[in-house]
Amino acid sequence: MPEKTVREMNRLERLHFSLQTKVFRSSLMGALILGLTAMLIGLGFYTYALSRQYITESFNLSRSAAAIVGEVAEVGPFADSVMTAYRAQSEAELAECGTEAYRARFSRLKEDGTYEAVRTVLGDFSASSDVSAVYLAMYDPDTCAMVYLVDPDPEDALMPGEWEPVTEKGMNRFLTWDGTGMLYDIGRTERYGYLCTSGVPIRGADGHIAAFVLADISLANVRHGMRYFVLQFSTAMAVLTLLVAFFLTRHMKKSVVEPVNEIARAAESYVQDRNRGEENTEHFALLHIRTGDEIENLSLVMADMERDLSAYVEDLTRITAEKERINTELSLATRIQADMMPHIFPPFPDRTEFDIYATMDPAREVGGDFYDYFLIDHDHLCLVMADVSGKGVPAALFMMASKIILASCAMLGGSPGEILTKTNEAICSNNREEMFVTVWLGILEISTGKLTTANAGHEYPVIRYPNGDYAVVRDRHGLVIGGMPGVRYKETELRLEPGTKLFAYTDGVPEATDVDKTMFGMERMLAALNRARDADPAQTLRCVRGAVDDFVKDAEQFDDLTMLCLEYYGTKEERENNEQ
Repeated sequence: MPEKTVREMNRLERLHFSLQTKVFRSSLMGALILGLTAMLIGLGFYTYALSRQYITESFNLSRSAAAIVGEVAEVGPFADSVMTAYRAQSEAELAECGTEAYRARFSRLKEDGTYEAVRTVLGDFSASSDVSAVYLAMYDPDTCAMVYLVDPDPEDALMPGEWEPVTEKGMNRFLTWDGTGMLYDIGRTERYGYLCTSGVPIRGADGHIAAFVLADISLANVRHGMRYFVLQFSTAMAVLTLLVAFFLTRHMKKSVVEPVNEIARAAESYVQDRNRGEENTEHFALLHIRTGDEIENLSLVMADMERDLSAYVEDLTRITAEKERINTELSLATRIQADMMPHIFPPFPDRTEFDIYATMDPAREVGGDFYDYFLIDHDHLCLVMADVSGKGVPAALFMMASKIILASCAMLGGSPGEILTKTNEAICSNNREEMFVTVWLGILEISTGKLTTANAGHEYPVIRYPNGDYAVVRDRHGLVIGGMPGVRYKETELRLEPGTKLFAYTDGVPEATDVDKTMFGMERMLAALNRARDADPAQTLRCVRGAVDDFVKDAEQFDDLTMLCLEYYGTKEERENNEQ
């Protein structure tokens, strides 16, 4: 596999790893494998046919020779005389085969006219055929040997009685032949190498086998024929392989490589035009690929993809512009919402009786929580902490309407319970979406420290008295604002001493969750407040927010986090009395 990409390769490297080169190599390899397989199969058939031809020729020759020999001479008595003399020898005498002393013991048998007559006939057959040798012999089962009777070889003839060892299997094949098929045996001899010996028996007067007319064919002829066949076939295969690879490569180049390259060039042009900002969408549609297969289908799919991408880019551009517009509007809405709530601290620089600090962190661009504080008159401070159902833009719109209605009702005068009742009636009168808001509202009489509160389904406030810890105040709960008309809200009265701190919040603080969906909880919130018991309101809120952030870590903020802290210092006279 190449380590470089196509763009990093030079021309020769691209050619080496090109599809055209791979097709040529694959075609060449396939043709070679096919050719070698065909050659092996053909060589097997050729060898078999050639061997059968030689075997048939030698068998027919031995059968013809046996017929002629039977006509010109009485072979039985002569063969019996040689075999009788052979079997009369001791093992030591048999071991002298080939010596002059051994041949002398059989020399008188050559004087028999049968020997010369048979020798002449076999010599004529040997001279007129392609076999290696034609001779008369007999097998001796006791010594597992083939005993020569007549050998017409003019140069190196074996005398009667000379013998050669043979395999028992081959010998039994001749001695037990039933006359059907061709009689032959293939074996290896030390003197002549691999031979195929065919033969026909000659029987005596009583019907026993007296001798065999045998014809030998050297398998060297078969090997020569096989080498000649392999040479011719290899030459033809090499030429044919090159031609097949060449024409197949041309065909694949025209039907596969060139169409693929056209698609690649069209894709490259498409990318370049897109990078330049051009809107031409006809790169793939202009291709004229007519292969009638998957490549043509690929070009058509690419053309459809090009048109779809162009339409998608147009839609994406339009959607992006619309999204940017919405984001701009949401950003503006966020600023407007932030401006709707008090955000200048300290809010009343000329009032020394109390200090207030509040924050609101929406979970989305805009939120549904809100806080508020304002002076109803010189001696009464209204405090509000609210949480609208839902999130996002709908909650933000409902929050702004609720805030305005609540502030308007509060400025008309009345107790906290009356203010919430009027607000609930106003919202329920036109609330087709059936949204609601939880509200904690308190009115502090600044001169006395009396705090009157009403709670419309909101979280309990938390108060810390001087020299004490923060603790939850279980005030009286009523139904949420917008839940149903005709609800009356009960009030709770608290007495704030100088140095008392009030903490109001929405459910986004105790219900903040980490990645394991574990809530921050009231206990952790109270612990964070008590760690900052001596801090001013701003530091108190920063301590709680830090504790929440350390708890949730990388978990996404699920709900709005809104907090308000009031520290009551008392009137000037009360502070002077406390100092004394």
